[in-house]
Amino acid sequence: MEPNVIRFENPDYLYLLAVIPLFFLLFWWVSWHNKKLLKQFAQPALLKTLMPLNSQGRKRLKFFIFVLALASLIIGLANPQTGARLEEVKREGIDLFIAVDISNSMLAEDIVPNRLENAKQAINRLINKLQGDRIGIILFAGKAFIQLPLTTDYAAAKMFVSTIETNLIDAQGTAIGEAINTATAAFDENDHNKAIIIISDGEDHEENPIDAARQATDKGINIYTIGMGLAEGAPIPVYNQYGKRTGFRKNKENSTIITRLNEPMLQQIATTGNGSYVRANNSQSGLDAIFNEINQLEKSEIEAKVFTDYEDRFQWFIGLALILLILEAVISTARKQWEKWFNIFDRKENHA
Repeated sequence: MEPNVIRFENPDYLYLLAVIPLFFLLFWWVSWHNKKLLKQFAQPALLKTLMPLNSQGRKRLKFFIFVLALASLIIGLANPQTGARLEEVKREGIDLFIAVDISNSMLAEDIVPNRLENAKQAINRLINKLQGDRIGIILFAGKAFIQLPLTTDYAAAKMFVSTIETNLIDAQGTAIGEAINTATAAFDENDHNKAIIIISDGEDHEENPIDAARQATDKGINIYTIGMGLAEGAPIPVYNQYGKRTGFRKNKENSTIITRLNEPMLQQIATTGNGSYVRANNSQSGLDAIFNEINQLEKSEIEAKVFTDYEDRFQWFIGLALILLILEAVISTARKQWEKWFNIFDRKENHA
């Protein structure tokens, strides 16, 4: 039996759920403030005589119903969908790994807003152009790891791209060779055309990546490189925990480190990998030119299993929100006169 898969058509609306804790804090503060004012106005025994129908329990109940209705409305706007049928879909495309350098030097701001953010923006634009191709993401600095295996789920790919940061790997360096070997090992053993795009400044490489490129080429993998950085280089900014720049990285002699693009190394990798090299700048990232070249490779038939026939479920949550809002409106904040014989919402007070 095939399992149901739940997805959201508009997942960005779910961020609105973050306001609910703020509502709880606001409700607690208002309740505390009102109670403080009432204590200044009169003694509790006198307040009970002056306000016999006042009900704190009702106010809390109305608030909880309102918050539940709000949460249900937000989920409804996100439109949860269920897909119950798994089908095998055949597409034509290539297998593509993008290897992204996340060493600290990628924070240099010679390319706006910085090398890494510029690369992330370019990758998102590339993903928008994919049609049937499988894409995977490898991150590397002093070592390399697969962040996203090969997939045709482009929405997931964009989500993973948004999480790329330099602090995901502690070991510093630029292990391009390890990134190539990681991608080579991760490709399926099939006849699909395969390609690797390396996005890096190429600086401080810890091994000779040319051998890795040559081994990948022997397995039919094309390697393309994009150099991130300008010829004059730039300092590497340092940020505090609040994201504010506090200065620039310095060497042991307390001199500001200037990171420069290692263009010859990246050119040699691309030449060995039967690919091409492009240098990014503030007017273009180089990914568009690389993709146009990769797109000329012969497409292979790719089989993928995907869920189809997704059904909208937003109406259940919108309906629940409306019912809860009506219920919240019907319940009054004060007890009715006939309810004094009952104590549904408030706890009985113990009298000495």
